[in-house]
Amino acid sequence: MFDPASLKYDAHGLVPVVAQDHASHEVLMVAWMNAEAVARTVATGKVTYWSRSRQAFWVKGESSGHVQKLVELRVDCDRDCLLVLVDQTGPACHTNRRSCFYTAVRDGAEVVIMEPSE
Repeated sequence: MFDPASLKYDAHGLVPVVAQDHASHEVLMVAWMNAEAVARTVATGKVTYWSRSRQAFWVKGESSGHVQKLVELRVDCDRDCLLVLVDQTGPACHTNRRSCFYTAVRDGAEVVIMEPSE
């Protein structure tokens, strides 16, 4: 059985998490989890992060409705990073964009490649 304590957390007890759309494979966002957030995510199927700024659990979409339903959790080879494959409802980014990765660097310049949803 998977044990969240088996992961390698940083000095603050956190592990980085990449959220990816399970169908399109688009990388949506990067956030953090502690062991309890990992356990809650696995137990509920609702992706739960640890907010470093608020020092609190953050169930993605709890207030916005832009939820992330867990499809699969993957552990990297060093056990110090997670990939969550999700079914994303609405935008994943707080800027109301599908992905947090909406700025590209092209020919040395930053270019916005994705506009916010209406």
